[in-house]
Amino acid sequence: MLITDPWFYALAIPAFLITGISKGGFASGAGNTGVPMMSLVMPASQAAGIALPVLCAMDIAALRAWWGRWDAAQLRIMLPGAVVGIVAGSFVFGALSDSVVKLFIGAITLVFLARSLWLERGARVVAPRPGSRIRGAFWSACAGFTSFIAHAGGPPAAVYLYPLKLDRARLTATTVALFASVNYMKLVPYFFLGALSVQNLLTSLVLLPLAPIGIRMGVWLQGRMSDRVFYRIIYLLLAVTGVELVYEGLFR
Repeated sequence: MLITDPWFYALAIPAFLITGISKGGFASGAGNTGVPMMSLVMPASQAAGIALPVLCAMDIAALRAWWGRWDAAQLRIMLPGAVVGIVAGSFVFGALSDSVVKLFIGAITLVFLARSLWLERGARVVAPRPGSRIRGAFWSACAGFTSFIAHAGGPPAAVYLYPLKLDRARLTATTVALFASVNYMKLVPYFFLGALSVQNLLTSLVLLPLAPIGIRMGVWLQGRMSDRVFYRIIYLLLAVTGVELVYEGLFR
């Protein structure tokens, strides 16, 4: 049966719009807020199952917008590691309690927030770091694992990609291509793990129109709102959500 809880939609709709805006190239890297916010009102594994089809639809639109502009060499480094992370995530996805998963998601959210704020301090100029198969494999495996558990692969991937100092378009396209591949690979194990139940898929279908709307909003907002303002909004949402999830994971 379709989820009808109004609190669920009050959280899910803005969360997916924000995710779509980010995937559309505006403030790319803002992170996927869908699972953390939905996890406030439902089991985290169910939130992940509902989110995946919507994210896959967003990936199609994002790939069309950024097709061919990615860094193929970095994708060749990162994709094998991401597969390893996906396999590892599939083994623990159903074995962890909801409290542990919420604590995990909340911790990832707060670490991502802290790292983002740390990198934004001052106006330091840091030389680009060359690519590395070892670092790329390690951080992409972490990204595949956290993406499988909570669609939160952005922070580990960023730890590897950001120091490379790719230009904005290439960084965005590379991130889009990486997580489009990851998300579609997750569909099969999600199905066999029961995360794509009829109820979850019906709810995903209701939320599906947010995919093209969010992507188009991301394109429209470029040049109309500064990344700085958008990131401040995201950071506030992530801070509140992350703290609440950590609290629920520890004390409920």
